[in-house]
Amino acid sequence: MPAAHPPEFRRRALDLVAQGNPVAQTARDLGISESCLRNWMHRDAVDSGRKPGVSSDEHRELVELRRRLRVLEMENEILKRASAYCARENVLPK
Repeated sequence: MPAAHPPEFRRRALDLVAQGNPVAQTARDLGISESCLRNWMHRDAVDSGRKPGVSSDEHRELVELRRRLRVLEMENEILKRASAYCARENVLPK
């Protein structure tokens, strides 16, 4: 996977396109793919509220919450199994 570009680089690329430079030419000049630049443009439009969608901050929060949910579900499953094991061990034969 290629290294991520710094935010300053992305901002400069978006500024160049906003000034009226063609997307294809700007991408070629900066050494990135046109689809990459278009993705940055879309993400910027969503983050700034010009387009509907999930902002970068909301996306990061969702990822973190889903990760936390997986951990909690796993911990809950472990506790259920431990409880069932302990309950089975404490039953005396008749």
